[in-house]
Amino acid sequence: MIRWLRSILSVSNRPLHDRLAFLVSAAVAGAVAITGVAAYIITNLAIYDQLDRELIEVAAVTSDSISSDIEGMGGLNQDALQTANVTLLVVRADHRTIRPPGGTNDEAALAVTAKEIAVARTQTGSSARTGVNTAGEPYRIVAVPLADADNKYALVLGRPLGPTNQILRILAFSLLTFGLAAALAAGATGWVIARSGLEPIRRLTVAVTQVTETNVLAPIELGGMDELTDLTRSFNAMMSNLASSRDRQRRLIADAGHELRTPLTSLRTNVELLVADERQGMLPPGARAEILRDIAAQLGEFTTLIGDLVHLSREDLSDPDPEPMDLRDVVSNAVERAQRRGPGLTFDVELDPLYLVGEPESLERAVTNLLDNAVKFSPAGGTIKVRLEGDRLRISDEGPGIDEDDLPHVFDRFYRAPTARTTPGSGLGLSIVAQTIKAHGGWVKAGRTEAGGAEFTIRLPGSSELPSSPADAPTGNLPRVTE
Repeated sequence: MIRWLRSILSVSNRPLHDRLAFLVSAAVAGAVAITGVAAYIITNLAIYDQLDRELIEVAAVTSDSISSDIEGMGGLNQDALQTANVTLLVVRADHRTIRPPGGTNDEAALAVTAKEIAVARTQTGSSARTGVNTAGEPYRIVAVPLADADNKYALVLGRPLGPTNQILRILAFSLLTFGLAAALAAGATGWVIARSGLEPIRRLTVAVTQVTETNVLAPIELGGMDELTDLTRSFNAMMSNLASSRDRQRRLIADAGHELRTPLTSLRTNVELLVADERQGMLPPGARAEILRDIAAQLGEFTTLIGDLVHLSREDLSDPDPEPMDLRDVVSNAVERAQRRGPGLTFDVELDPLYLVGEPESLERAVTNLLDNAVKFSPAGGTIKVRLEGDRLRISDEGPGIDEDDLPHVFDRFYRAPTARTTPGSGLGLSIVAQTIKAHGGWVKAGRTEAGGAEFTIRLPGSSELPSSPADAPTGNLPRVTE
């Protein structure tokens, strides 16, 4: 048992297909061993039972003649019994034995035991055992009662077990030989099947190693329709998501670097002018104050850009924390903030109730971004309309609107239409809106009003009636955002 456990522990460090082949071989060897032992035991019992029945039949045939002349053994002699490969004697209850005349070798006679004496004394039943004769040769010995008016006898018959034991030895050798051959064949077959069956895993291992060494996210070729193929398909999907995520990360870093470079370059130029003026006094009167105001504006733009980038990174990594709310409160707070940024504008606001489960802070920021966009492009004295009807929130302005060519791209990160590149902004506000609304199970789209201004429509899953309990409030899936 200890060696077996050690062998298993040593095999556990081998490759998976070798372990599978070993386990298949062990399982087959165990099954063959159990079957072989069972077959040997059953065959052994069947052969000995057949021997007993044959000896009892011989006793039945000879008992009548022997009982009529016990001393003369009914005329039987040992030479006649040898043709039937049977040794016979009669034993009396007082241990006296009578053997057939002729050819009897007392040194090779059957050895009588208490079992045969018991049959003679009780005159009931029979006995069967495996024993030896006086010469030490194995015999199958059967005793049956023998009726007599004066004494109690038992008729004892024996048949040598040499041929029978030879058959059993051949059977045991055959079972062992074919069992070992079957185990070896099963091991070889298991190794081949394991190797071919684990081919997708090998390809996965090679792919993972290749990704580690080369950083190339290449998919694996599919083959078959089994569970390993499903695993390969899932791995390919993971590789695709990783490649897409890496591309988005690279694009975000490149775009962010480009967007950050402009205000940093401008800040550096202005600071260098101030440093040069400090040394040489080259600036005309009033220019220094103008440069400082320009620096302050650039710092504000830079701060906004950094804040948007931080918000996007937090949205990508943080888990949602939704709560029941009324969207009217969110929109009202966003309108108040927008009014402070556009004091000369008119806000036409009509809000119907919309109850849902979401994150008020992120939704308020999204609505604020849309309102800031409307404030930025509205003319002096213009009107911004805010309508919350059913599950739709519409925000429109009276500005120049969005060109048809720009509509498909307004929600892309860092995208800025040619007409908007001279206006302040980071190019991330509308991307934050789209990401937030999508995370709440809704959608947002951009369009134009009949008068030509920009109009943004948000759809959020909600209910116009107050739910009886927070659990009944409609909500989006609020998935973990990975875009």
